[in-house]
Amino acid sequence: MSPASRYITCAGYEIHVTEWGAPDAPAVIAWHGLARTGRDMDELAAHLAAQGWRVVCPDTLGRGLSQWGRDPLHEYCLRFYARLAADLFDQLGIASAHWVGTSMGGAIGTVCASGLFAPQLKGRIQSLVLNDNAPELSALALERIKAYAGQPPAFDTVTELEAFFRQVYRPYGWLSDAQWRRLTETSTRRLGDGRVTPHYDPAMVQQFTHHADDYLIWEHYDALDIPVLCLRGAESDLVLPDTVAAMHQRGPGARGLLQVIEVPGCGHAPALNVPEQLAWVAGFLQRSAAPGEGGGCGSLLLK
Repeated sequence: MSPASRYITCAGYEIHVTEWGAPDAPAVIAWHGLARTGRDMDELAAHLAAQGWRVVCPDTLGRGLSQWGRDPLHEYCLRFYARLAADLFDQLGIASAHWVGTSMGGAIGTVCASGLFAPQLKGRIQSLVLNDNAPELSALALERIKAYAGQPPAFDTVTELEAFFRQVYRPYGWLSDAQWRRLTETSTRRLGDGRVTPHYDPAMVQQFTHHADDYLIWEHYDALDIPVLCLRGAESDLVLPDTVAAMHQRGPGARGLLQVIEVPGCGHAPALNVPEQLAWVAGFLQRSAAPGEGGGCGSLLLK
């Protein structure tokens, strides 16, 4: 199964999305991590589409084939990303959807589902998968991400860039050679001097320099009343065990709506590309679905 490639206008910007599955099927939004693109979700999207879901995978503003922000200080932040998401729902005619988000994508899903940044999305996100994301992230890990994301390297050849990706994204866990090649080719841009570099706007790192607490989103998490699955990389330095323990005591955790799975052999963040991880996400979506939706078996509380 191959995706459809589309360009839509959200918050005044051209945003690229890949779509999998039938357009009238129940929807899943699959949102990528900080310096990545929607094509990271290919394996998951293909798996879910085969089970009867419509899966929408955006490239965030400043990433992949989407436009870059004209006002980085105010647009590379969760509040503006929520505005993009709200327009994406409306442009694609999505009344409601489930949400799977890796890292930054999970944080965007959290603030969208809470309705505090985008009131028009309140009640329209039916469940949330946080792939190595939480309402509070390790300060040391954020400093590490800020250091590499703000100064992307450049290489003479795509082969060298792939070697870089294999090193920096080793915590993703196992990827086949073909998957590493696709990861590279779908997140590469060529500079004016002919060299190649990761396909994102380096200015997006201003989210960390000008919005220091942008990822401290307990207020949004506490407001959630939907099923939440947290996939924590067992070796993650971003989502700490103490934070996961607090999640169990607050928001969806206190309401019996939170499930946490430790993903062995992964750090930040699991690639969602192997059978076990695909089964965890698909099973959660089925349990969280309304009767008859996406092969679901009714709404269940997760404990």
